[in-house]
Amino acid sequence: MKGFKEFILRGNVIDLAVAVVIGAAFTAIVTALVTNIFNPLIGALFNASMLDKALIVSIPTVSGGQADLKFGAVIGAAINFIIIAAVVYFCLVLPMNGFLKRAFARQKVEEGTPQEVPPTDVEILSEIRDLLRAQNSSLNTTGGSHAAEVAPPTPTGTTGVPGMPSA
Repeated sequence: MKGFKEFILRGNVIDLAVAVVIGAAFTAIVTALVTNIFNPLIGALFNASMLDKALIVSIPTVSGGQADLKFGAVIGAAINFIIIAAVVYFCLVLPMNGFLKRAFARQKVEEGTPQEVPPTDVEILSEIRDLLRAQNSSLNTTGGSHAAEVAPPTPTGTTGVPGMPSA
């Protein structure tokens, strides 16, 4: 029972439920718009009261009857889809994108620091190389060198460790 309660109270489920309810209400508006305005207008072009009654092709069946291919209904469904997509885009997506763009721009201004792109590995390695070159050139010009600090090679037959005989 605890898992079911967590599932129901999860934010995504609530958002999905709201979307389904709003979508159903929105579908009723778009269907009324298409059925009562666009279908009659397009049907007038094809001399029919509705697209469902336009562009009907009858074909004979094997049993001797006729079957109707309703191309107008398919065209009406395609128009319905285009209208729904346009309304969703222009009434929901476009305004929301504008709102989000303004909100993020305002947030960046409030933070006061522009978002910097972190340097790439190549840029960091180039900086390290340049710093090492500068360090080496400054050591060479002052007369000091790390090479002088390195112990000279040991003669053959000795270990190089003071107080330890060779083997």
